[in-house]
Amino acid sequence: MDEVPEPHTGWTFLTNHARVLAAIADNHNARIRDIAAHCRLTERAVQKIIADLEQDGYLSHTREGRTNTYRIDPSKVLRHPAESGLAVASLLSLLVHDEADRTALDADGRHHASA
Repeated sequence: MDEVPEPHTGWTFLTNHARVLAAIADNHNARIRDIAAHCRLTERAVQKIIADLEQDGYLSHTREGRTNTYRIDPSKVLRHPAESGLAVASLLSLLVHDEADRTALDADGRHHASA
């Protein structure tokens, strides 16, 4: 999560809340700065999203020194009526990857498995 990606314009399939939650699922100790860079959001926007997720019980955190450790409640059900009954764990299983398992896309958009 060290590189700052180029900003994105136009519509996308995922909400910023889903992106932030997936980034936290990838790294439960991620800094807000790193989440913001990864999700192409401002740090303030990430703080607001984390507050939203905590307020509704999807996320909690413990502070250890200067580090936050986040905990996601995988059993929480998604909010939209169209996804009623679908747990956060199902969404995250589609979005979260360990860095070693990530695939790279070439210029043509084809997947190349990482070694």
